[in-house]
Amino acid sequence: MSRAARSGEQDRAAGGRHRRVVALDEDKRATGSVALRLYRRTRRVRAYLRWSEGGRTREKYIGEVDAATRAANLLQAWAMARAAGLVRDEVLPSDSKASSTAVRAVMSANRSRDTKPERQLRSLLHRQGLRYRVDTQPIRTLRRTADLVFPKARVAVFVDGCYWHGCPEHYRPAVKRSRWWQDKIEGNRARDTDTNTRLCEQGWTVVRVWEHEAPEVAAAKVISALERCSATSDGSATACSPKASRAGN
Repeated sequence: MSRAARSGEQDRAAGGRHRRVVALDEDKRATGSVALRLYRRTRRVRAYLRWSEGGRTREKYIGEVDAATRAANLLQAWAMARAAGLVRDEVLPSDSKASSTAVRAVMSANRSRDTKPERQLRSLLHRQGLRYRVDTQPIRTLRRTADLVFPKARVAVFVDGCYWHGCPEHYRPAVKRSRWWQDKIEGNRARDTDTNTRLCEQGWTVVRVWEHEAPEVAAAKVISALERCSATSDGSATACSPKASRAGN
């Protein structure tokens, strides 16, 4: 199991990375993880809380777990660690604009590139023999970056996060500083529309998909756009849609 997969497994069992906080001395903290050990002589599984401190790995015994699967044992162990006060939730900074630590965690995750939906989409398109550029400005003079760019066909693909781009299905307005966040999301939507318009004016086809869309649906939408945009020998695109399309719409 890769490091990212292990971290994701711990996050799911703990209820999020923001719930894996181990308090240390002098207001320091560490991110904990649960290790399961099977003792063959007794056939019992013991759980230990582990974290890094001062460059060394520390651990503390949590207790025995007896669920039928590894995932269930991890879930049980995290609940025991929380009940014993071994871990706590991340404290929301006083200057944070988020309404809760959970919301803050989602916001932080949505800021990064190479998200899971992006990687899944790239993998499916690559298997179809398609080649593309990643995290690139379709037009150098336009400071807008697309997640996938097909220069010859002039197709720009954006995988939009549900929170930051105001997904109609999954976006939930913030409670804290609600007006500020409403203006922020509306500004992002306006920027998306402006990006679509400016790219299309330059002969590009824009495909937008939500991060929650099934990868196969998103890939089919991109392939359809590429098929519509038959490239000429000099690299210019013809028969391209003047409007941005979105998978699932």
